Amino acid sequence: MKKIWFIGLMSFGLCWAQQAERKLVWQEEFNGDALNESVWNFELGDGCPNICGWGNNEKQIYTKDNHSLKNGNLIIKVLNQGDGYTSTRITTAGKEEFQYGRMEVRAKIPTGKGIWPAFWMLGSNIKQVGWPKCGEIDILEYVGREPHEIFTSLHTQDSHGNTINTKKTKINNIEEGFHMYAIDWTKDKIEFFVDNQSVYTFAPEIKNESTWPFNQPFYFIINVAVGGNFGGHDVDNSIFPQEFVVDYIRVYQ
Repeated sequence: MKKIWFIGLMSFGLCWAQQAERKLVWQEEFNGDALNESVWNFELGDGCPNICGWGNNEKQIYTKDNHSLKNGNLIIKVLNQGDGYTSTRITTAGKEEFQYGRMEVRAKIPTGKGIWPAFWMLGSNIKQVGWPKCGEIDILEYVGREPHEIFTSLHTQDSHGNTINTKKTKINNIEEGFHMYAIDWTKDKIEFFVDNQSVYTFAPEIKNESTWPFNQPFYFIINVAVGGNFGGHDVDNSIFPQEFVVDYIRVYQ
């Protein structure tokens, strides 16, 4: 038991030391009364006509009205409107994009069967090459039908859909309070962390456009989906309303 504790302490210390060597280059603290639209874009509707159901047969409609800023937090509220579900999805595409570094978010997740919050990144060349060739980094995904589990994944041309580049980590208290989710991204690897504990590392030996699109800028996405192929089509309507609360996002390089 002492050995496990010591290894965990060493991991935390190494992570802290690596972060201390870097410079904070960008942060979003969600202060003020409204999102800064020079930083954030709203993606609205059901994804139609280009990607109906947002590519996953999701059930929600995205609006500008399902979010607020309060006490330095972004709060995305997910509602059952009776005739459908509403939520919010925002991105930094074309405004704040980053290549390499430590990206971290502190957040409190919504819970319940059918809920699917995410903090993730897409390659900035998505309009030119499409998905999944642009690459995708899923720093945080949680699906309410699998409680106490956090998904950290990557999608590439070589591995997408039911990706093999993924890790599901059991964390018994993940639904309680705020937790930190992060990646350490270099030209050689992407390592995922939950509460500063390493949970998964992706470092393919062969790096080409099919296996490693992570040599370009990526942008952030924050959203909460309802249902869908991954979130699960069986939605428990008794769970609503739900809230995804984001304290901050920080980028160190």
